[in-house]
Amino acid sequence: MHAPDAPDAPDAPDAPVSLRTARRSRWRVVDIVVASIVAATVGVVFWGWSAGYVAVALLTVSFPPLAGLYSGGWLLAGALGALIVRRPGAALYCELVAAVVEGFLGTHFGWTVVISGLMQGLAAEFVFAAFRYRRWTLPVALLAGGVAGLALGATENVLYHVAWAGQWQRVYLVLTAASGVVLAGAVPWFGVRALARTGVLAHLASRGAATESAVRRTPA
Repeated sequence: MHAPDAPDAPDAPDAPVSLRTARRSRWRVVDIVVASIVAATVGVVFWGWSAGYVAVALLTVSFPPLAGLYSGGWLLAGALGALIVRRPGAALYCELVAAVVEGFLGTHFGWTVVISGLMQGLAAEFVFAAFRYRRWTLPVALLAGGVAGLALGATENVLYHVAWAGQWQRVYLVLTAASGVVLAGAVPWFGVRALARTGVLAHLASRGAATESAVRRTPA
């Protein structure tokens, strides 16, 4: 019997595509535990990131849209969780749980952080789903971070920046997307490669991340 916390066994070369897809989609106990730990840990990071926003707001008071460059830190959980666990729903789960943890810890944004987490998680999830949870390359990670950044910018323009001029809102969207590409795309991708080298991902689908190509998809 396949142990729930054991590494995925290699599929036989002649295994049906539907069987291989089902194996990649199935969450195991170890996936749930690791995703939850990642989400809770990043939730604490979110809380600290929110506290730091007070200083950022002061520094960008002359042109508030510049604060969008700081926003990528709130997108970290989605891509990081997805790249580590590599299961459908991981990006949404990790981003949303991290936002809930941030909300419980308390920030000046209140419980609107959960709405933001939901939208950002859905955006990152959409990108990984579009590639059928088969591509965990750097370009896909960058795209997921950028799309999540767009979702963040759009959500915050509605929640907090409705009084801004349309030009400011568009600039903010561009900057949140750029921040997402770097902080929620590149940083998690290289971070997972570094973690894989230590062996801590040995029981996860991302255990071979350290030697995977930056641009080629995961073998079928």
